[in-house]
Amino acid sequence: MNRAPRSLEWALLNLIDRCNCLKSFNQIHSQLVTSGIIQDGNVLVLGKSIAFFASYADFEYACEFLNQIHYHRSSFAFNSLVSAYAVSNKPQAAILVYRKIVRNGFLPDMYTFPVVLKSCSKVLGIVEGKQVHGVVAKMGFLSDLYVQNSLLHFYGLCGEYHCASKLFDGMPVRDVVSWTALISGYVRTGLCGDALALFSRMDVKPNMATLVSVFVACGQLGDLGMGMAIHGLIVRGEFEMPLVVGNALLDMYAKCGRLGDAKKVFEEIPERDIFSWTSLISGLVQWQCPKEALEVFRAMQMSGVEPDKVTISSVLTACAGLGALDFGKWVHEYNERKGIECDTHVGTAMIDMYAKCGCMDMALHIFHKMQHRNVSTWNALLGGLAMHGHGKEVLKYFEQMVRIKVRPNEVTFLAILTACCHSGLVDEGRKFFYQMIGGDYNIAPRIEHYGCMVDLLGRAGLLNEAQELIRTMPMPPDVLIWGALLSGCKAHGEIELSQKILNNLLDLESKDSGVYVLLSNIYATNDRWKHVTGIRKLMEEKGIRKAPGSSIIEVDGKSHEFLVGDSDHPQKEAIHLVLNMLAKHILKDRLWSSNSDVLQQDYFV
Repeated sequence: MNRAPRSLEWALLNLIDRCNCLKSFNQIHSQLVTSGIIQDGNVLVLGKSIAFFASYADFEYACEFLNQIHYHRSSFAFNSLVSAYAVSNKPQAAILVYRKIVRNGFLPDMYTFPVVLKSCSKVLGIVEGKQVHGVVAKMGFLSDLYVQNSLLHFYGLCGEYHCASKLFDGMPVRDVVSWTALISGYVRTGLCGDALALFSRMDVKPNMATLVSVFVACGQLGDLGMGMAIHGLIVRGEFEMPLVVGNALLDMYAKCGRLGDAKKVFEEIPERDIFSWTSLISGLVQWQCPKEALEVFRAMQMSGVEPDKVTISSVLTACAGLGALDFGKWVHEYNERKGIECDTHVGTAMIDMYAKCGCMDMALHIFHKMQHRNVSTWNALLGGLAMHGHGKEVLKYFEQMVRIKVRPNEVTFLAILTACCHSGLVDEGRKFFYQMIGGDYNIAPRIEHYGCMVDLLGRAGLLNEAQELIRTMPMPPDVLIWGALLSGCKAHGEIELSQKILNNLLDLESKDSGVYVLLSNIYATNDRWKHVTGIRKLMEEKGIRKAPGSSIIEVDGKSHEFLVGDSDHPQKEAIHLVLNMLAKHILKDRLWSSNSDVLQQDYFV
């Protein structure tokens, strides 16, 4: 057959580049056959055709096409096709292609198995991957390091750490990829302690992926010592710190609560990406620094880095912590304007933000609009309703939650008990507390659950029942438990029981000022000033100081915190001027009201 003109060959290659449907490719395919180009084993035609198949065509047609190539007996064409599907958005097709070509007599080689295992990892195909493992062993490729590492990576991604460990232990030679595959597999499975232990045994120099996995493990475990030791090696120049490693180090410090170190690493990163900003924001939110988190978010926007849904969730949580409703509304509008996916996490954060900012109507609106809800979504709604004293509504939504088979957890029951406590629903509180322990849930109550029950019973005057519940607790009562009982004593004038609680507080060596202040107030209410003096003296001896009261107000989207006795605010003169004006208006209104009452009395007399 005569060779096709070069111009035709280039024209057909150009058409394959532009092809976007199977019908059009069929026509090109006909031209390739009639021109003889396909029989020549043209590498360019092969590459462009495989790229098309990975995006548009079905694997059956792709296999038939490759069978017509002159060198179809070579593994290159089929390995290329399997690899193209493995990196596409249809990794399952790579497994199907592999099965079909093997049935047709194709013998896979050492380059085939890694890409097939990669596809099995993407779809979490445990069964398929183990079958490939069997074929690898049968064909004698199990001694190949490249194939072994691919198996380790597959088992690690699929959470099969037992299989990964067994394979790793049997390897006569291991390189950095082998060690890293198992370490990262342990981290993904949540076995961070095993990951760090394995890293300590590592006998080759770690690479970038190893360091990232180790920093993640340190962050999850709070192992600051190991993380700082590796950071020291980086500083001394034994390892490089590209962006991905810098981000992992930043995230580790943030999760361990070392916010100063996290900020320092953040400042040292030359080109920050979205992960850099989000890690710092999330760390500040996690360690109760919402004001600083919003300031970092503002700086992020000025830098031109666009937030994603993870950033938005963290910022909404910061708004909830500050009660920054205006800023939270702006974030909500920004999320919709930018078309950022409002998934379960973002929706839950919005519900929590609106609920904590007092907008329960908006929280309910978002809840009912959400297509998918998880237990955290329900908990955010129940907690918000409980916070605002809507006890009956909490119980109504809980019934809906159970009806659609969303299994409640300990946070759910904490919200329910809080609702019962705030609404005085004693019988309902008892019922749900014992339902949590037994029945279908079998959830072990935490000390917070006992605290809610003690508070509920104390408010209702059932102090003996509250004391009995404290005696049956599986853990020793803490200062919050005694504080809840003390509140009940104050409400019902139980002086003698308050003295017993003081003895328990002395045993705890607690530094919490709240319960001591509460006890002092009980004595003051009953004119026991000697005891009041004794409590204050005891606080001085223990070095306990009452935390100053504070309030936060949001102005123009910025939160301002005011502490009792604080006179350092930069706008204090303007604030005092406005307060004086308000005080004068209040005084004037009172005088006018008083004069009006006198005039009315004179008139009616």
